Amino acid sequence: MKKNKILGPSILIILIIIISQLFHYSIHIEDAITLEVLPEYGIKISIWRVLFEPIIGILLFLNRMLYSIDELLVTLYWVVLLFSLYTIGKYFLLKEEKKKFIVSQLITLPIVIGIWFTVFVIIVFIPLPNNTIINNSATSVLVTTHSHTDYSHDGLISQTGSWEWHKRNGFDAFFITEHNNHNKTLDFVQAQRNNEFPIEPLVMCGEEFSGTNHLSLLGLKRMFSTRGYSDSTVIDSVRANNGAIIVNHWFDGKHQSLDYYKDIGVDGFEIANSATERVYDRNLYKEIKEFFNNNNLIMNGGVDFHGYGNACSIWNAFDISNWNSLEPASKEEAILNIIRTRDQSKLKVLFYKDRPFYNSSNLFYSTPITFFNYFRTLNVYQVFVWILWISLFVIVRNLIISNPRMKENITANMFASVTALLSSLFMLSLGLAYYLRIENEIGFTEMYEEYSIILFYVGAALFIYSLISVYFRNKMKLTKKGIM
Repeated sequence: MKKNKILGPSILIILIIIISQLFHYSIHIEDAITLEVLPEYGIKISIWRVLFEPIIGILLFLNRMLYSIDELLVTLYWVVLLFSLYTIGKYFLLKEEKKKFIVSQLITLPIVIGIWFTVFVIIVFIPLPNNTIINNSATSVLVTTHSHTDYSHDGLISQTGSWEWHKRNGFDAFFITEHNNHNKTLDFVQAQRNNEFPIEPLVMCGEEFSGTNHLSLLGLKRMFSTRGYSDSTVIDSVRANNGAIIVNHWFDGKHQSLDYYKDIGVDGFEIANSATERVYDRNLYKEIKEFFNNNNLIMNGGVDFHGYGNACSIWNAFDISNWNSLEPASKEEAILNIIRTRDQSKLKVLFYKDRPFYNSSNLFYSTPITFFNYFRTLNVYQVFVWILWISLFVIVRNLIISNPRMKENITANMFASVTALLSSLFMLSLGLAYYLRIENEIGFTEMYEEYSIILFYVGAALFIYSLISVYFRNKMKLTKKGIM
């Protein structure tokens, strides 16, 4: 085997080993308020992720980027930049057929962008086997006070799907907080209390009220409408239910002042929210914490799960020592009591930490930094799997190169076209799945219709373009042979 055939893969393996061992960064659970590492909580890594680490691991790490949508767009810039640099470099190295090479690369570029869009869809919409939390604390109960289903206008998951997602991510209980309604939530809560599905994780009823800001109304026991009402009127209705009120992601737009919400009687604010920028300006972060401490308000974290977006990275750990012996109603009351009494000593906000903090001032460089940080987090097993996959790639590549017929037919450009065809079929299938859900949620979510249309159009365009590209490549190959 020629040295140049294994030089690149060997260098990659050595770099992975050096980065993962000499610059290792241990994934951990951090207190989002104190920023201290919490050793009583561990990280569970799915075996499926480990087995397919070079694919799933990278996708999940990209999913957890601090400024995810902006940074995913930046990755496209890097893909196009690297593709362009490769094209320019190879163009000057070629001694003949330079024109055909440029034409071939121009045909491939839209395919590369289409494949990137498919990867983007997978990262955002497909629930990959992500790392989750291990709760080794004797008294901690993991809860979220902010989540949505497809009974919200921007939800993309069923109530049952949401329950399964929270169970998979280690939650003991969660509030469903649909936008400006909660009647379907009350039905789902009652179904669980009637033992129509398992009691863990416990489902509780809330609502996200869109007033001057978004407020989580927690512990609702009866149906009432909040549409058109003022903040203070809605809060009075929640108090009549003996519920609690949390201001959601105030830092994302601010709206009214902190004093305004304190004066109308809210119990606390989200200090972190995984559906927005999870690490906003640190000066604002300190300002919010200081205000809460000075005014006896409680801080919590909002998962704000809608059925898409970031993998779970925030949990609220309520200190309830007798949780397992309580009935469902008593469990809910124990959670609400900690919020209403604003007892921060019994509530920690847990944050999944897998990379150092960085600000959003220059995200163009975030892509190479993200990949460097990804390799820093790998354990020995994950590194070993990377070596196995690289070795398998080298073996397959050499088999193709050593066989003239395979070398002629299995080219990088043809592989890209086939991948694009499969990507288009995936998007069309996902679009169809969303389309079939539209009728069931009329009057609630708008996401199934919106995303099904996008996926249909992009999937169809990529499918047609991929077929055309395959045709032209075959034509170019036949012309080269003198057949056409």
